[in-house]
Amino acid sequence: MFKPLDPLLHSELRLAVMSLLISAEEAEFPYIKEQTGATAGNLSVQIDKLSAAGYIEVEKTFKGKKPCTLCRITPAGLKAFEDYVDALKSYLEVK
Repeated sequence: MFKPLDPLLHSELRLAVMSLLISAEEAEFPYIKEQTGATAGNLSVQIDKLSAAGYIEVEKTFKGKKPCTLCRITPAGLKAFEDYVDALKSYLEVK
């Protein structure tokens, strides 16, 4: 039997955001936008969904007079990502 895939992480953009945050302690919004090639509006919506699920933390600050949005993966997000990867592996092991 196949393990269920987390529908929140099954989105290409949300999975990309989580993958970036796995390898970085934190990432600023412009960096995530550049790396994913997403539009600012779409990325903002997807970050809100990940944050609402408790998978990432979002901190809004300022650098001088410019707004700065920092994203970090949470322990729950890390666990969800690991579970997602394990579930994908189970699909590849089917013979």
